[in-house]
Amino acid sequence: MLNIRVFKDGCHGRLSFVVKMVKQLHGTCGIRSVSTEWQTKSATLSEEDLPEKCPVNSHNEWDTLEEVIVGRVEGAAVPHLSAEVKANTSHKTWDFFDKMGGKPFPMEHAKVAAMQIDELCNVLKHEGVIVRRPEPIDFTQVYQTPDFTSSGLYSAMPRDILLVVGDEIIESPMAWRSRFFEYRAYRPLIKEYFRQGAKWTTAPKPLMSDELYDQEYPLSKDDQRQQLAAQGRFFTTEFEPCFDAADFMRAGKDIFVQRSQVTNYMGIEWMRRHLGDKYNLHILSFKDPRPMHIDATFTIIGPGLVLSNPERPCHQIDMFNKAGWKVIFPPSPLMPDDHPLWLGSKWLSMNVLMLDEKRVVCDKNEVTIMKMFEKLGIACIPVDIRFANSFGGGFHCWTTDIRRRGTLESYF
Repeated sequence: MLNIRVFKDGCHGRLSFVVKMVKQLHGTCGIRSVSTEWQTKSATLSEEDLPEKCPVNSHNEWDTLEEVIVGRVEGAAVPHLSAEVKANTSHKTWDFFDKMGGKPFPMEHAKVAAMQIDELCNVLKHEGVIVRRPEPIDFTQVYQTPDFTSSGLYSAMPRDILLVVGDEIIESPMAWRSRFFEYRAYRPLIKEYFRQGAKWTTAPKPLMSDELYDQEYPLSKDDQRQQLAAQGRFFTTEFEPCFDAADFMRAGKDIFVQRSQVTNYMGIEWMRRHLGDKYNLHILSFKDPRPMHIDATFTIIGPGLVLSNPERPCHQIDMFNKAGWKVIFPPSPLMPDDHPLWLGSKWLSMNVLMLDEKRVVCDKNEVTIMKMFEKLGIACIPVDIRFANSFGGGFHCWTTDIRRRGTLESYF
């Protein structure tokens, strides 16, 4: 009797190596992946059945991009004006959420946004990038758990829910009730990557009961929220782990994260323990009354090169200066005040997607930031997604890089 127990720890042909070793020791007779009588008739495990190369591999924000997930406008629903929405949005938009909550976003605006994202996909394909899309889902459907009732939001921003670290896809335990079932749009893709050798981890799903939210948190006064953020108090409590993937920024062995209105210290600690000693997790903080997602505040665009929002200064910026990094303060956004911006801010202008160290996808309307990139020796690939910005994301938010051509290195 021959017993073979295969431990899948990552990919890159390790299973194939196991098969080759067995063949060297025992010839080409049949191989079974569970304890069984040795047979020579039918092999249940073969080299041809195993992935030679994992399709998931991404260690930073700037290695050459080979495959990406791009989000969808279709099926998106306006979130209800709940407390967690108030905590992360300007009071100027609250009438919109109050009136439209649970309904589709304005049809004509969504139609243009969908066309712009389709064009983004075409541009990425033209640049040699494989583009994948989540499943279309109707997020206006109402669902109920033992703790709350809600409708959904969208599958527009894969960066919010999926964090790729090496050959592993991590599903985030997001804090908005409207995003409780958002993962369903990505499951077919994730299962496909898993079957091809990728690691797949789902962080502990939060209950999202009332205990997760500070019921006495000031929701309408930014000056109070700024003071509370400086004291380490946010709308989400430490009742259970929660985090959005977009609050993490990768630079090889060093990963930077902010405590925000949707990412708590329990979530950060879960990530630290999960990743282990292989990675260094650094907590950053900013002068920001409504912190939510780090990539319009602090965007790493190359080894030792970072964009830092001048209106939201980083309290730990000296750490980067001492490490020899070059800190760039991008110019003010050019988005007009009358453009609808229900979620996010004008600083989506710095929410860019690096195709490699010398190519960046950026907003064609933001001519000043394009000049900034040109001075840095980085070629701009201009695309207009201004209508898509209204949904709360720029190029980095609307995408999640699945595979970049590179290896794990230390840059800090």
